[in-house]
Parts: sequence; structure tokens; C-alpha cells
Amino acid sequence: MPRAPKRRRYMLEEDLQAQIETQGLVDAQASTPVDEEDTSSSSSTCSSSFPCSSSSTSSSCYPLLSSTPEEDFGFDELPSPSQSPPTTLSSPTVMTSTPCSQSDEASSQGEEGPSTSQALPGSTSLPRSEIDEKVNDLVEFLLLKYRMKELTTKAEMLNSVIQNYQDHFPVIFSEASECMQLVFGIDMKEVDPSNHCYVLVTTLGLTYDGMLSEVQGMPKAGLLVLTLSIIFMEGNCAPEEVVWEALSMMGVYAGREHFIYGDPRKLITHDWVQEEYLEYRQVPNSDPAHFEFLWGPRAHIETSKMSLLEFLAKINGSDPKSFPVWYEEALRDEEEKAQARIATTDDATTMTSSSFSATSSIFCPE
Repeated sequence: MPRAPKRRRYMLEEDLQAQIETQGLVDAQASTPVDEEDTSSSSSTCSSSFPCSSSSTSSSCYPLLSSTPEEDFGFDELPSPSQSPPTTLSSPTVMTSTPCSQSDEASSQGEEGPSTSQALPGSTSLPRSEIDEKVNDLVEFLLLKYRMKELTTKAEMLNSVIQNYQDHFPVIFSEASECMQLVFGIDMKEVDPSNHCYVLVTTLGLTYDGMLSEVQGMPKAGLLVLTLSIIFMEGNCAPEEVVWEALSMMGVYAGREHFIYGDPRKLITHDWVQEEYLEYRQVPNSDPAHFEFLWGPRAHIETSKMSLLEFLAKINGSDPKSFPVWYEEALRDEEEKAQARIATTDDATTMTSSSFSATSSIFCPE
């Protein structure tokens, strides 16, 4: 597919930037302080120049993706899987600059939360800073559960983390779930609706989370999803400089250690290339040498362009059909995969039939 015209891409970026400015979602250094007591402001924790969802139900953002050292955020205090989860968790001031999804995601998880920009029915208003603190606590708790490969329940989250904020659980749960998905690439799947039991899995069907081991580092699939998104939106082949320019908007830079993603350059140009999620190649006849990224074979196998487009549309509070160029490309991709599956099935049927005929001729000669 030819790369999306620059004008179209820039128009999309302008539309997204307009949404950001309309919602007051500007860079932290340029934003004005927000009164902590004003819970009606849904952007008090948002310092992103990256698109957040635009649905009217909620436009809350979490400050995530800063280059601040990990210890400043309390993640170094997370116990290892060999330790019991604490009754209460520390509350780091986690997170700056990341895309944030809509609370409509919570409905698919069985916990439809009201907007953080509205007072919760039957509950007293709560300072935005206190909600943020409990969201951060819950994110820490869920990261621990993911490391331990354990299920969790609503009751456990209420008793271990939320505690005295139980009336505000729907919105805290929704925002924490969105952070887990967008920053760490981890989905919360409800496996037992009657008991509100959840399992944590990598998003979009990906099977590699980028952790150094089960007990070290943090999940990095969120950055992989973003990188795959950039490649897809650039016409399935993204110049390296375009990728880094896009990631820099989120505080992720080549050559600069990141407290969640570690060494982004190594992760993107080596680790994920080695894992076959990305292809990193020199642009033919480029002098000086320039490089570009494509989806690797493992990305094509584990996820799809349509799944990715649905994910991106959800973040933007829209529908995949709102992006016709990419929607048509995603449809073609679905059709090609369907045809490939049919061809594989036909080949297998032919081989089975041939094998049966050969066996019959041996045991039943004419």
C-alpha cells in the first residue's frame, strides 16, 4: 500500500492536536495549575501532546511516560513474585505524557465507570489528586499481579488497594485499566463475571511483553503497539526518523534511558527485530544510509491491522471507518489472511486425500 499522503497525515495530526487543545491537554510545562479540589476538571493529570480519547463520557488522561528515573515513581518498591502482595501499596506520582483511552472500555470489562469529570452518584466529591493516587496504587497492584501471573478480583482490589474509596471504584478501575493497556500493553480480561474475576494478558494478541524475566523490568508491549501503529499509519513502511519523531512526543527518545522501556533504541532496533515483531532495514540506495521499519512476520501472525485500527479508533473516541485510507488497508489485510487460510486448508485437504489414495492402493491393489 502506498504511504498515506503527507497532507492527509498532517491533517489527522492537526485534528488530534485540536482535540487536545480543546480539552486543555497541553504539555505539562505549558499548562496552568489546576485546583486539586476541582474534580470537574478531567485533564488535571494530563500533560500529553499525544491524542486522548474524545468521547463525552470521559477525557481523563494519566501523566505516564516520563523519563524520570524509576525509583522516583516507587516502582522499585514493587515486591517480587516470591513476596506476598502488601495490604496497601505505596502511591508513586506515576506517569507523564501518554495517550489515554476512554472509560467506555470499562463496559467491555464489566465495570462501566462514570466520567471522572462528573460527580459520582451517591458519593461525595473527591479531589482529582486523590483519585490519581488510588489509580497509581491500583496500577502498581496490577503490575504485581501480572508479574506473579495471578488472577485478581474486584473484592481483592477493593480490600487491598481501594479501601476507603470504594464508592469511587468504577472510575479508579477504569482509569487504571486504561493505563495498563496503553502504557504497558496489558489488558484486563474478565473471566468470571459473577465473581468479577480478571486475568491480565498482553494486548492485541501479542505474546511477548519485553520483560527481561518474570521478576525484572516492566511490560513494554505498549510501546510495541505504538511502534506498529506508526508503521501502519505511514503506509506499512516508516522511516526511522519518523518513528523517533512520533515517539519523542511521548517522552521516548533514542539514546535516552526510559524508566519503563529502558533503552528504547535497543528495544526497537534489536530486541523486537530479533523477536520478529519488527523488520529494520536500510533504505535501498540511500547515501548516507537511512533506515526504515516494517512489521515483522510475528506481528502479522499474532495481530492484525484491523485489530490495531480498532484499538487506535477507540483511543480517539471514534470508529475505524472514520479513517478510510487505513480502514481499506485493514480490510485488504483481513481478506488476504482469509484467502491464505483457505489456501492452507485446501492444501491440507489435498495432501490428506493423496495420502489416503496412496495407502488404499498399497493395501487394496487392483
